Amino acid sequence: MKVLCYSVRLSSLTSISEKAYKAVAFDGSEAIIPKSQVLGQDYDVSKSEAYWISEWILRQKDLQYSGKKEAWFDKDTGKMLPTYTVEKHTPEQILERNKMRKSDEIIQKWMQIL
Repeated sequence: MKVLCYSVRLSSLTSISEKAYKAVAFDGSEAIIPKSQVLGQDYDVSKSEAYWISEWILRQKDLQYSGKKEAWFDKDTGKMLPTYTVEKHTPEQILERNKMRKSDEIIQKWMQIL
């Protein structure tokens, strides 16, 4: 099963029981997070510690987080799944633009001569 997670920067993540963490964000907001919803540490963040936490639990808690960095995880294995976005690219018609530029240049040259 796929689970959407956000990378959440925390000032501390402390184990308070065998089933829960106490998470404290940098703004002082706190929340109790089930251990099953913390899918691991985000090692790409260097200035502080960040953890991958399930999106659905973050919506229910009053904990500071950003939706900028997200990833999909396999709930059964705990591994990050490849994330990609599909973008449609429509190329410009360069030939027509060049023709227009050339015709504009020709007109400008004739205007200078006259």
